[in-house]
Amino acid sequence: MNTTNILSLETVLVQREGNIASDMDGEKVMLNVKNGKYYNLGEVGGEIWSALASPVTVRRIVETIQEIFEVSAELAEQDVVAFVQSLLDEDLVVNVSGS
Repeated sequence: MNTTNILSLETVLVQREGNIASDMDGEKVMLNVKNGKYYNLGEVGGEIWSALASPVTVRRIVETIQEIFEVSAELAEQDVVAFVQSLLDEDLVVNVSGS
C-alpha cells in the first residue's frame, strides 16, 4: 500500500505539472497531457484545483470551500476529501507532506 496517498486534514498537496486547465462557462476543465484524458472539474472542483496551485493542506482547502460556498464544515470536508482523493488516484496531484 502506498502510504503517501492516505489523506488527513494535515496532508499537503499540490498540482502535478503537465496539466492544462481552462475555465469554460464558470466550470474548470483540464487536460492531462501525459495520459490524454480530459476532466470536467465543475465549479467546486475548479475552486479546489485553483487552491492546489501551490502546496496547501487539505484543511485549508476545506476552509476555502466552506467560505466560498457557505456550507457546513462537515459537508465541505466530506466533499473535499473525496475530490482530492480522486485527484490522487488519477495522479493529478502530489502529496508533498514532509518533503
